[in-house]
Amino acid sequence: MAPPAGRSGTTRRSEAGVSRRGPLKSAVPSNLVSPVRRCSRTACGRPAVATLTYVYADSTAVLGPLATYAEPHCYDLCAEHSERLTAPRGWEVVRLAIDSGPARPSGDDLEALANAVREAGRPPERAHGPVATPGPVGPSAREANPMEVARRGHLRVLRSPDS
Repeated sequence: MAPPAGRSGTTRRSEAGVSRRGPLKSAVPSNLVSPVRRCSRTACGRPAVATLTYVYADSTAVLGPLATYAEPHCYDLCAEHSERLTAPRGWEVVRLAIDSGPARPSGDDLEALANAVREAGRPPERAHGPVATPGPVGPSAREANPMEVARRGHLRVLRSPDS
């Protein structure tokens, strides 16, 4: 059946180009999108704790810790579905250790970070004479800021006020 005479099958637009139905709205409001990855199983909304990957050449299903990024050919599973996982006949399931708690930085990690920051703040060793540093060159640079030891891009290494 054709539309009535004088009308097309499309929505009429007002002079400003806005639909008579109102402004366009997002299909999914941003406050409803969860930052937590969910189980890939239908109708399961629990948080994912493991990632399932298939290795078709070896007829193997690998179930391991939750991957850092969601991949298109991997499936995120909740704790219940990862425990109940079975594979087709002739396939093998390889279960890798899954961390149950959130990873927290250890004392060694924090100490290594502090050491790296200290090392980055040290002036470079001058074994073969003076090393040119990027930035202003000449006596005017030293006079401008006598506390500045070296520069690297927008970062500056400053002398300690005690020395």
